[in-house]
Amino acid sequence: MNTRIRKAVLPVAGLGVRFLPATKASPKEMMPIVDKPLVQYAAEEAVSAGIKDLIFITGRTKRSISDHFDKAYELEAELEKGSKCELLQIVRNILPPEVTCIYIRQAEPLGLGHAVLRARPVVGREPFAVLLADDLIENGNVGCIKQMIEMFEAHQCSVLAVEPVPLEDTSKYGIVETERIADRLSRVVRIVEKPKPEEAPSTLALWGDIF
Repeated sequence: MNTRIRKAVLPVAGLGVRFLPATKASPKEMMPIVDKPLVQYAAEEAVSAGIKDLIFITGRTKRSISDHFDKAYELEAELEKGSKCELLQIVRNILPPEVTCIYIRQAEPLGLGHAVLRARPVVGREPFAVLLADDLIENGNVGCIKQMIEMFEAHQCSVLAVEPVPLEDTSKYGIVETERIADRLSRVVRIVEKPKPEEAPSTLALWGDIF
């Protein structure tokens, strides 16, 4: 079995109800942060960590995501005609040419676990990363996924990224109970989905995964 992580699953089929009305006509993953949509930040972080296959789990209202990463012949022709070389290079280089984008439809929004399972025919038995493209993580010079991949290669086990959240917000996240092993490294004892603050085993919320 290949132990190098070269595939990333990006579940982007959610309805984005928490961001209504902004997401009524446009996916939350396409909401712009400065000059790029959220999903592009996720894709760029994955690529910078060595990912070669981006597997998007999409829904019927998410065509704009695949359009964003596709070649835009008409736009490129107009930019070239207008000698807008800098913009042309930006459009042409959204992703490196060696990166493959794969799109799998999730017919019903049946949750994150079901979305990830939809990638099984492509992933097979290889280890893979899961990126939630509606989360933007600022983590210094080394991306979160790259750090997680390094951890996976060192320990050859599933890796979860967690983030401290306010106690009153634990009911919004999956919360982990852990046993400390080393600095910034702990073993997960259990995961409690959206516990009430008084029932939460910690304030560490799930943020990303490698399986």
